[in-house]
Amino acid sequence: MQSAAQWSAKELESDQRWIFDLTDTHRDELLAAIGHAPQGADLLSLRGQDFDLGSAWPVIRAAVDEVKFGRGVALLRGLPRDGLDEKSFELMSWAIGLHVGVARPQGNATQYISAVRDAGTTYRSGKGRGYSSNAELDFHTDSADIVFLSCYNRAASGGMSITTSTLAAYEQMAAEHPHLLDWLHTPIHFSRQGEEAPDENPTCLQPVYGRVGEQLFCRWNWNRVNTALQIPGVAPLADAHREALVKYDEIVRRPALAHNMWMNPGDVLMVNSHVTLHSRTEFVDDPQPERKRLMYRLWLAPPDSSRLPDAWRELYRSIDAGTVRGGIRGRNHGDACKAYESQQAAELGMPSPT
Repeated sequence: MQSAAQWSAKELESDQRWIFDLTDTHRDELLAAIGHAPQGADLLSLRGQDFDLGSAWPVIRAAVDEVKFGRGVALLRGLPRDGLDEKSFELMSWAIGLHVGVARPQGNATQYISAVRDAGTTYRSGKGRGYSSNAELDFHTDSADIVFLSCYNRAASGGMSITTSTLAAYEQMAAEHPHLLDWLHTPIHFSRQGEEAPDENPTCLQPVYGRVGEQLFCRWNWNRVNTALQIPGVAPLADAHREALVKYDEIVRRPALAHNMWMNPGDVLMVNSHVTLHSRTEFVDDPQPERKRLMYRLWLAPPDSSRLPDAWRELYRSIDAGTVRGGIRGRNHGDACKAYESQQAAELGMPSPT
């Protein structure tokens, strides 16, 4: 039986059960929840019990379930936005995440929530990160089970969000290029973009696809493959391997598979990184600083995750089901980070991370 996470752009457009809407009552209760938060508290000191999400929680939970067990993508619309400053909106995004999983660090600074905005970085470089640039991004998966992108401001132009089902792309690849399919199961080097922790290598060796039983998992980021090839000691790709990757990247971009959508302030795009690729188009900001494009990104490890393929261990550190895994530890993964992760895991009934 075909998985619900194997969809085309047309199917996602015609069957919108993956879209969830909040009401005025839900918004009022979310505002009340963040209004009752301890004033001036560090995000890592907060827990789900600090935020009663009220009747909004069943709607949010249904969206998260769609991401984990359904389409692998969900859109939650209607978070309160009008009248909220950036920090309050960030707090609300964090509060929702606390009910879903353990947040994972996202870079050299070991930040557990990232402001996705143009900070002038160069995406296509050995240390470039897409979230701090305005560039068009390659289709990619993030280094976490679940990704939340909460929209505070849209760009003046551009910045359209795009998703593609990795299961649909795999089937298309198998139909058109069966002689190249094995190369997608052959490990390649993905650059860590200079953000490796002290005990990590500058690249991570992993195939594009791996299996656990009948379940298919994906890791893809053409930009990180290309930058890895510039690192001393990384062998060049065999011609057939490169051909397979080029064909695959062309397939995931096709209009028949890639679903385009505009995110509005108050929207939250949620994706399952194991079965969904995401991207965005280049954007141009409004000249007024307070109106520049801004999203908040959370990477989350939920308590009901499934086992990962063995080849995912180097990136995720743990491949066991229901564990705290994934993320980019960076250079500042100290005692406060470890305390947050252990306490949040305990609150969700997950084993303490190693």
